[in-house]
Amino acid sequence: MKITFSPAGLGTTPFLVIGSGIAGLYTALKLAEIANVTLITKEALEESNTSYAQGGIAVALSPADSPDLHYTDTIQAGAGLCLPPAVATLVHEGPERVQELIAWGVPFDADAGTLLMTREAAHSFPRVLHADGDASGREITKVLAQRVAGHPRITVKENHYAVALLTGEEGCYGAMVLDENGTRTSILAEATILATGGSGQIFTDTTNPAVATGDGLALAYLAGAPLADLEFVQFHPTALHLEGAPCFLITEAVRGEGGILRNQRGVRFMPSYHEQAELAPRDVVARSVWSEMEKTGTDHVYLDLSLLSTELIKSRFPNIYETCLSYGLDITKAPIPVAPAAHYMMGGIAIDLHGRTALPRLFACGEVANSGVHGANRLASNSLLDGLVFGYRIFRYLQNSPWQRPDLPPELAAVFPTETSPELLAADRSALKELASTHLGIIRREDALQNAQRQVAPASSATPIPLNRPYLELQNMRLLVRLMLDAALSRRESRGSHYRADYPDPDPAWAKRIVLSPTGVSFIPADQPFSWSW
Repeated sequence: MKITFSPAGLGTTPFLVIGSGIAGLYTALKLAEIANVTLITKEALEESNTSYAQGGIAVALSPADSPDLHYTDTIQAGAGLCLPPAVATLVHEGPERVQELIAWGVPFDADAGTLLMTREAAHSFPRVLHADGDASGREITKVLAQRVAGHPRITVKENHYAVALLTGEEGCYGAMVLDENGTRTSILAEATILATGGSGQIFTDTTNPAVATGDGLALAYLAGAPLADLEFVQFHPTALHLEGAPCFLITEAVRGEGGILRNQRGVRFMPSYHEQAELAPRDVVARSVWSEMEKTGTDHVYLDLSLLSTELIKSRFPNIYETCLSYGLDITKAPIPVAPAAHYMMGGIAIDLHGRTALPRLFACGEVANSGVHGANRLASNSLLDGLVFGYRIFRYLQNSPWQRPDLPPELAAVFPTETSPELLAADRSALKELASTHLGIIRREDALQNAQRQVAPASSATPIPLNRPYLELQNMRLLVRLMLDAALSRRESRGSHYRADYPDPDPAWAKRIVLSPTGVSFIPADQPFSWSW
């Protein structure tokens, strides 16, 4: 549904940031060095995927490590779809961004002044910084959120839900939002930055919080900005699978410290699947776990921590230890039942190396964006670094560009996703999540994908459309599932996190990226960066 209206009388902010994970908070702080910033967030300022990140942030800060080694590991994990210039940007600019976090007071774990680093899957070197053991995201968010909340040039609007981008003759002019009372209002901006995070909530089992419904992807797509690589969803191999407990992330760092995966018969299985065993790339470990579950007819495997001392478990993984203990599981004495869960979206809004989208004055960074850094399979703990590096690049672009306030057009447009009836909302959401989990999960097949595609085809309704958060979240999720199905059907090979049982091998002819826009599907070589003329 599209509406048009006059922008006369609407308030304007120089910069509008949508989202409050590491990408949104950091970008807002940097942009505040230039001008005033309005930051809107769906719920509380500290509620985001970042807050739930356990492992830490990968960065080449050790004297024995190097950005070049980090580059090689990232490229190899990406299964031939990483964009080399984007990866080079990430690994070479990352150390300075993390040093900035340290200067701001993020309490990364250290011993006698030396930063402690751990190793995670597919890393050739221990380079993952962590804070409070396994609460890295929470500690980073706490510091950044406090700085944002106290900044005189940043206006924070919590419980504000972006429902559409405002577009006109020369690109993006801000966003239409529902405020804390559910009242529709609009915020005009000279530049709009989407940092809305991921979309794990389209799946039944996910490590993502309830806010991760893919809203930013839908906002950009409906406004005309292309999305790329949507077939690539990372399933974390080890989420807690315990009756009565939530789907809780068990960080890869547990395996980095010596945790071993065993099947229901107590047999260690990862060495038979990959030479790096438990530290193989995430897509390999997730499929291996899934395979063992199918072989044994069970819904989980076990993560055995018996090689780790009780002291190490409690000091290095206090959050995991206390959470499991609260559900009656003492992980110093018993293995952790685990199963794969949706964790991270490699695909996103197509951006160039400045964070620019195809829509003038619309930028994106963090998990909602796709620069080509992660390829077909994200290297563990590169996500937080991604948000910092490309958030900074947006800041630097706006700081150095001859930026002028755009003239307001006589008319603005806002497009809402309205694909289904507003009736039976809860049942529809549950059914959608089940459909995505069944057909867009770790193993995919053409007939199942086609069947799912038919089930989520747009449907018109004569019922008046309610512009409220539950309804619009569901429409965003439906739109995203439909686009992901299109991408998964298009890629007739297996690569990284995308595994087609009917096309089980990688195909060199598919070393290209699938780009989806309202005008259709296109394909570009994997080594070709996105480039915009504005």
